[in-house]
Amino acid sequence: MKQCKYRGVVVPMVTPVTQSGELDVAAVERIIEFFASRNVSPLLMGTTGEGNSVSATDGLLMVETAVKTAAGRILIYAGLTGTCFIEQVKQAEAYTRAGADVIVATLPSYYALTEAQMYDYYYTLAECITGPLMLYNILATTHMSIPVDVVKRLADHPNIVGLKDSERDMERMKECIAFSKDREDFAYFCGWAAQSASSLALGGDGIVPSTGNYVPQMFKELYDAAVSGDQATAERLQEETNEIAKIYQSGRTLGQSLAALKVMMSTLGLCEPWMLMPLNRLPQDEEQAIKAKL
Repeated sequence: MKQCKYRGVVVPMVTPVTQSGELDVAAVERIIEFFASRNVSPLLMGTTGEGNSVSATDGLLMVETAVKTAAGRILIYAGLTGTCFIEQVKQAEAYTRAGADVIVATLPSYYALTEAQMYDYYYTLAECITGPLMLYNILATTHMSIPVDVVKRLADHPNIVGLKDSERDMERMKECIAFSKDREDFAYFCGWAAQSASSLALGGDGIVPSTGNYVPQMFKELYDAAVSGDQATAERLQEETNEIAKIYQSGRTLGQSLAALKVMMSTLGLCEPWMLMPLNRLPQDEEQAIKAKL
């Protein structure tokens, strides 16, 4: 496997909040320490982190807290969402000044965009910000897919360093890895957690599993096994983590599954299961049922 800066396990971290919806700074510190001690990095304010619901003020505070707690041990990936380009640039620059190592941006999702508009958006964003930029493709929430040809063109921009792809399309994954696996300047991260081992076997650079919020060490072991050529161990860990994922995902919408994931994390003393509007906490009996399964 190539040795680029952006690789390994990057956990799409939940955003811990209090009952009143304020950022739980102490919980951010606990979770970052939990990750750093296991040598995995966080992606702050991605889909799992309720990125679209985090205020600009709390977003900056979260980055500042994560950077301070990590103390250089792990990279800090900062998610960028929203639909106002000027505000996005301001927020990205604030995150970079606060110490974020890379900005990870989804497509603005209010309007259906053409391929040309997608390209122009990312190209202009890369030109306007000083920190490295990673593309974030997630059809499930933006309802758009960045075409592979657009990704390939954007990969040549000197400030665009990779793609985090959560689309559940095996042929797309193979095509993206095929063109990026030998490039030192462009990394591929698989955001389809159930295909973590497969993506690494094909030559992917990293994985972004939401279940890593609960068992980061298992995904680090999976990654290490895969890159060392021990595919049998990687596949075993894949199956085990898939079963853990079912505890919070099965029978739930994406938003409900995030609340259930926080319930699981609460059993480790990492955070409380409060959510940001428009999402909400699960009923008490459902929370107890999740804890019983653990």
